[in-house]
Amino acid sequence: MNNISSIAFKYRSYTPIPFLLLMLIFQQSTPLTLIIGFVIALVGELIRYWGVSWAGSETRSTGGVGGTFLIISGPFAYVRNPLYEGNVLMYLGLGIMSFALFPYLQTVAIIFFLVQYYFIVKEEEKYLSEKFKEEYADYCKHVPAFLPRLFPYKNAKVVQPPYNPKAGVRSETRSLQAFLGISLLLVILWLIRG
Repeated sequence: MNNISSIAFKYRSYTPIPFLLLMLIFQQSTPLTLIIGFVIALVGELIRYWGVSWAGSETRSTGGVGGTFLIISGPFAYVRNPLYEGNVLMYLGLGIMSFALFPYLQTVAIIFFLVQYYFIVKEEEKYLSEKFKEEYADYCKHVPAFLPRLFPYKNAKVVQPPYNPKAGVRSETRSLQAFLGISLLLVILWLIRG
């Protein structure tokens, strides 16, 4: 399982590509699907931006799991894996925008990403448990992996990096470009088809 987790972590930036290509090829967008999907994808991107503004560019690494801080601030105070939740919302939103092979492509994609993230999270949790020990155990006890809690988790003993929206923009530039680029392509394809 460690090998699967390592591979899933290393190639996580490339696994959306086949789904995105299928969305573009088989798109059946309507004005309603474009609007609803864009709003859902935008919410996912905003969650990611909020998270990387706390976690920094370490989240962009594909060489191996790592981290200087145990981040428990921002969206991490509500759920342990906000970046992956943001990704799922982005993929779902783009899938709704495209309305390609709906709902089969979207369902298969969400299941695929949930399985992929399960293995990635296992790899990350192993690292965090070894590095942050009791602090991470307490965090896991109080903060769910995927279903957000209602009130933020707080632990004054855990040192946090400063909230840095500028670094968040720098770190999130590629994701933002991909999100906006695919969204624009879907609108253009809808205009051409209509």
